[in-house]
Amino acid sequence: MTHSSLTVSHLAIHPVKSLKKISVDQAVIDRMGFINDRRWLVVEPEGKFMTQRHYPKMALISAIPDEGGLILSAPGMSDLMIKDPEQASAASQKRVVVWKDEMQALDAGDAASQWLTECLGLPCRMVKFSSQEHRQVDLRFANEGDCTGFADGFPFLLTTEASLQELNSRLDTPVTMDRFRPNIVVQGTDAYAEDRWKRIKIGEVVFRVAKPCSRCVMTTVDPATGTKTGKDPLLTLSGYRRAEMGVIFGQNLIHESEGVIRSGDTVEIIE
Repeated sequence: MTHSSLTVSHLAIHPVKSLKKISVDQAVIDRMGFINDRRWLVVEPEGKFMTQRHYPKMALISAIPDEGGLILSAPGMSDLMIKDPEQASAASQKRVVVWKDEMQALDAGDAASQWLTECLGLPCRMVKFSSQEHRQVDLRFANEGDCTGFADGFPFLLTTEASLQELNSRLDTPVTMDRFRPNIVVQGTDAYAEDRWKRIKIGEVVFRVAKPCSRCVMTTVDPATGTKTGKDPLLTLSGYRRAEMGVIFGQNLIHESEGVIRSGDTVEIIE
């Protein structure tokens, strides 16, 4: 079933979980999802993951992938180049926790820790996902072998422009799609058409729609200011988009192969 009008209008990666997004024209998919998407993580000293849910100021920090690692920048801070610990001869390992998953990650060093600690005003460290690690996606919604990096639970999040438009029609103050941090945005659909999709094809890559994305307080953080702006859009969404798994906006995807997808690609609904 082809909807020739359905196309990818936006692609984004988030190199460090919960830091600024980077818009891209095309993205390469490997076993864990988009390359450079949520492969780095900021953690509390004991290893628990940190996000904008509790630290909204993280929205103002950008991390740009560079050949040898990452460049961190933020308002009022000098840029910092972090070397990829995977390329170091003896990177120290650190046990980290993302929700209920524990894994070994590679510590990015003291300079990164000091920079982030100064920027956020509390002790923290930076780690990178180890290529030796395999984080299995929740088997209630995935197949054995499906894996992801430091994303909340799935390799991809897809949203549609029509769904955001419909939500904004109910809000006093419209919000941007950045509140929802999708990797893939589709245009040409009806609002919430994505709720009915089971398998889709973008470019040459087939994706399974694994489960709806349940939304949290992070949607109340304005990415432009790094501050919480009240109870919306979560409050409004909860009034009409509440389901068994929570307040729903967008769909989590799992890729069936590696490949490249591009902005402007046609989206085909297979089932």
